[in-house]
Amino acid sequence: MRKNIKIPRILKIEKIDGLKVYVIFNNGETRLLNFATILEGWNVRDSDIESKLYDASELQKVKLHNQTLSWDNLSTKLTDDNGQEKEYPYEIGPDVLFSLSQNSDIQAQGYGDIIRTARIKAGLTQNELAHRAGTTRFYISRFENNKSDIELSTFKRIVETGLGKRLTLQIN
Repeated sequence: MRKNIKIPRILKIEKIDGLKVYVIFNNGETRLLNFATILEGWNVRDSDIESKLYDASELQKVKLHNQTLSWDNLSTKLTDDNGQEKEYPYEIGPDVLFSLSQNSDIQAQGYGDIIRTARIKAGLTQNELAHRAGTTRFYISRFENNKSDIELSTFKRIVETGLGKRLTLQIN
C-alpha cells in the first residue's frame, strides 16, 4: 500500500511586515515566519549569509521559487556534480520553514470575534447559540477564541440559524 506523504510547500507570499513574512502553505494555512526569532534561534552571526536577513529591506526581496522562499540578493556557492563551483540564490527549504512557522491565518483572524460580538449583541450565551446552531458550547468557545478552524457550512449555520442573520460572502 502506498503512503500519502504530505510535504509542506509554500503556495504564496501573502504579506511582508518588517521581519515577519506571512505565507500560505499547501495545507491551506496562512503561517507566520518571524525572521527575528528564527535568526536568533539559529544564532546567526555577522559573518553568516543569513545575517543580511536581519535587514528588513533585504528580507523583503524574498521571492517564491519552486514553492519555497528564495533570495536572489543573497547567494551561496555550491559545487555541482562536475566539481564546478556555482552561485545559487539563498533558499530555505519549505519543510524547515513550516517547522519554524506559527499558524497565523490572517484571513480567518477575527471571525471568532465577529461571532462573539454578534452573540453578545443578540443577548445569547455560548450555550444558547450552540443549541440554536446545532453544535456544542465547547465548539463555539474554541471558535470565538480562535482555537479552532471552521467549515464554511458550519459558519453559515451559526450565523443564519444560531444568530438569525444573513451571511454574505464577497471576493475582491
